[in-house]
Amino acid sequence: MGESRIVFSRTLAAPATSVLVTKIPVNPPKAAPAVGPYNTAVRAGELLFCSGQIPLDPETGQMVVGDIKNQTRRVLENVKTILEHEKLTFANVVKATVYLTDMGDFSDVNEIYAEYFTEPYAARAAVAVSALPKGADVEIEVIAHY
Repeated sequence: MGESRIVFSRTLAAPATSVLVTKIPVNPPKAAPAVGPYNTAVRAGELLFCSGQIPLDPETGQMVVGDIKNQTRRVLENVKTILEHEKLTFANVVKATVYLTDMGDFSDVNEIYAEYFTEPYAARAAVAVSALPKGADVEIEVIAHY
């Protein structure tokens, strides 16, 4: 799947200034497939907004089986693929949101998360949800700065 560029522009009015915001879809060919009508990520100015990643194997499109640590590792590898496609690393991430179906998994997710993120850490929220797409137990979305 090749990368297409569709540019949407909007001028935001501000007192005595205006800013041109450009939205560029980012869909790396090696990334896990989207499970709905959305882009894997979108670049807007100097920010990359990565869609939530679940533990899908990018080669098979199937969910990774196993415990929460295996699922979290797969999720973060999927995030890493998107970041690397844009020549970024986890050091560029400024905000992460972690969605969990069981807050009892929080410490195990943190253990794996700490393998990918180093100080200074990104801002982060962890949210308990009743369900995630395809029965995943964890989903993580990030915002990174170029």
